[in-house]
Amino acid sequence: MSHRKADAGPTASPAKLFGEALRFAREQAGLTQEALGKLLHCDRTVVTRYEGGHRPMPLDSVKACDRILQTGGMLYLLWKRVDWQADVEHPDWFQKYVDLEAEALAIRVYQCVQVNGLLQCADYAHAMFRTGVDRDSPALLRERVAARMSRQKRLLGPDGPLHIAVLDESVIRSVVGGPGVMRRQMEHLLQVGERSNVSIQIVPFGCAPARRPGTSMFLLEMPDGSEWLYSESLYRGHFSDAASVVAQHRGDYDLLRGDVLSVSDSRALIADAMEGYRYEERRSRDGLAKEQLQREQRRRVRRGGPHVPFPRRRPGA
Repeated sequence: MSHRKADAGPTASPAKLFGEALRFAREQAGLTQEALGKLLHCDRTVVTRYEGGHRPMPLDSVKACDRILQTGGMLYLLWKRVDWQADVEHPDWFQKYVDLEAEALAIRVYQCVQVNGLLQCADYAHAMFRTGVDRDSPALLRERVAARMSRQKRLLGPDGPLHIAVLDESVIRSVVGGPGVMRRQMEHLLQVGERSNVSIQIVPFGCAPARRPGTSMFLLEMPDGSEWLYSESLYRGHFSDAASVVAQHRGDYDLLRGDVLSVSDSRALIADAMEGYRYEERRSRDGLAKEQLQREQRRRVRRGGPHVPFPRRRPGA
């Protein structure tokens, strides 16, 4: 028996639109998910993931569905239009946030320790995902990085949403991937911060705002006028659209922005951090070159040095 969410509502995910079209065609053909799975030589749960937009359908399966469900090539045309990297499946507790982010008109962020996903450069994201199980799976690592970069397409587009980011100074001082990666990340922050829809402010060390959040948080303003508050703990995400809760944190956020560095002063601090990483990168590179030269010189001395004979002791001596 098929499993269907009632009143799923509109979505900005092309993969989910494809899944809805697949589900509709399957039901019109009078087939259950299990029956279609048998015709495609896969389990019913796989069909469920196809219809939910959580798993890319292989091309041969798409063409088989067009034939089985008699859709005249419609599924194949839809399938070609989907950016499957952008719609890679996220953990359940994060998928809801990704869906909200994809539709939000405004995204306000307070971030500590690390750069938030929408502002990460590819090298920084790669270094972040390498810490953990992804390190041993190059294909999965590439997929995760591509998915994160795809989330940024809307932000960097001509009609991107308003994105206001308040970053603790620890974000730009905590080294991820080495000084070279951090130098490129600082350059990226400066470049993205020039966009009219993006504002980046830094909470410097020593600053003690009265309304500083205890953890990273996100405030999302949606097209229907609703607002969501999102934050994360170690293994799950926390959501609230309660008007009183959102209003309290929105007010705290606005007060926080008044206590931190201005946009221009924040850019100066980011640029200073960038130059520091550039110096560390150069020093590390020069140190490595010097070490390699010394090794080569030692090898040459050993090969070209004079042969000094040592008398050997005779047995019994």
